Parts: sequence; structure tokens; C-alpha cells
Amino acid sequence: MRYELYYWPGVPGRGEFVRLALEAGGADYVDVGNRSEDQGWGIAAIETYLGGEATDFPPFAPPFLKAGELVISHVANILQYLGPRLGLWPGDEAGRLWAHALQLTITDFTAEAHDIHHPLGVELYYEDQQEEAAQRARQFINERLPKFLGYFERVLIDNPSGERHLVGESLTTVDLSLFHMVEGLRYALPNAMAEAEQEAPRVIALHDRVRESPRIAAYLASDRRLSFNEEGLFRHYPELDLDG
Repeated sequence: MRYELYYWPGVPGRGEFVRLALEAGGADYVDVGNRSEDQGWGIAAIETYLGGEATDFPPFAPPFLKAGELVISHVANILQYLGPRLGLWPGDEAGRLWAHALQLTITDFTAEAHDIHHPLGVELYYEDQQEEAAQRARQFINERLPKFLGYFERVLIDNPSGERHLVGESLTTVDLSLFHMVEGLRYALPNAMAEAEQEAPRVIALHDRVRESPRIAAYLASDRRLSFNEEGLFRHYPELDLDG
């Protein structure tokens, strides 16, 4: 099957969670928003689906995946579909449910990371909510970041199959997603992450193993890998970071 990934062009964002799975699974896929130098074409293709013109089941927002006749939205939902098809999902029911639960926790983590720079709403510019963003960033750095990283550290410790993976004994989409969280937060909050990582050595070791896996290493070195920037999910505003 050739998959089609629909996400806004020019930013890794939430689409990167899906790209990483497709790359790690060696899938044949098209990144619709970025396959042409004409970004307007990619945006128009996305909006065709959002408006219900191309499917009876229109997504609320990207990312969404077209797989044959199926249109699947939401990162956790997409990865639950792709995981077993790409060999990146546990084989037993308990493991599958656990992996999905962890992915939903990463969804919460993602939302809180985004809200650092847009605490009042996405319809406002960062500059319109900068004071509130500074308050949210302090709360995230002091409380939520160590809580999330500490949780995944404990999950790795408690994995009956060993500390190399979050679920089972082989790479899953959840490992890939946690890798992206670490990458994004290192970009957005380098000082805060340098401190927080000291309390989560297993999370960082997992990140490094994912980065060095052959398919992911090749992807990161390719022009398919999009750079972080101040238009996406993870944004670097120095004034929001520790000692910024």
C-alpha cells in the first residue's frame, strides 16, 4: 500500500509522529503537504478533505492519513492503525492497549508543550499573549516537564521485557513518538531540557537508540526531515526557557 500523509507544509509538528512511523516501518508514502515546491497545492489538498469534499468522514484537522479508501485522523488513531501493519506494535492485546494508552499520554504531553507559547488560544499571535506564555512556561518547566519525563522513565524501568523500549522488547510507534518529544523540547527549551534530562537517563538512552537506528538515521540525514521553526508545534522563544 502507498500511504498519503496530510499535514501542513514546512513544519514537523504533529505530522512528524506519523512520518517517523512510516520511515521506521519502511513504508511507501507521500508527504502530501511537502511533495511539491508549491505549498499552496498541498494546503488546497488538505482543505479539500477538511471541507468534506473528498470524504464522507472529514477530519477536524491534520494530520490525517489516507490508506486506500480509509481516511484516518488523529495521531494516536493513525499510529494504532499503522503500528501492526509496519511491525511497530505489540502482538498481544494487553500490549496493544498499553501502547495506545502511552500514545494518548504523549498526546497530552504534546498539547501542554504547545500551550507554552499559545496559552490563551491559537487564534492569537504569541506577542498577544507573551506575559501569559511566560507564566505557562514556568509552570510547565517546573512541574509538568519533570512529571511527564519521570512517568516515561518509570515505564521504562517497569517494562518486564527490559529498559530498551517502552512496550515489549522491540521498537514501537510509542518509542518513536517519545523520541520526537525529546527532539522538539530540546529545540524549544534547551536549557530546561538540559536540566530535566538528568533525572530521566533511560528516556534519553531510548531517544539515542531511536536516533541511531538505521532507518531513522537515514531519514534524519535526508531532505525529507523538516527543521523545527517558529511556525510549528515546538517553538524556541529564549525568554520562555530557563535563563532565557
